[in-house]
Amino acid sequence: MIEVLLICILALCLYTVESKDLLFGTIALSAISLLSALLFYLLKAPDVAITEAAVGAGVSTVVYVWAIKATERKDIS
Repeated sequence: MIEVLLICILALCLYTVESKDLLFGTIALSAISLLSALLFYLLKAPDVAITEAAVGAGVSTVVYVWAIKATERKDIS
């Protein structure tokens, strides 16, 4: 189970880096945080998991989406 989570996290990391759309990259980054929180919970660190879920997936995603919304989107083909 842990190996599958690590592979998913790695795949999402690669997608985040290679993504041309900032919003999709931010959503993938949020998914990485949620999977990391699940991984911490499975490794018997629930306090770290709660913090990762709240800060990593919650607050950071809101701040990134707010910053992306304040910029002008350009279509890169």
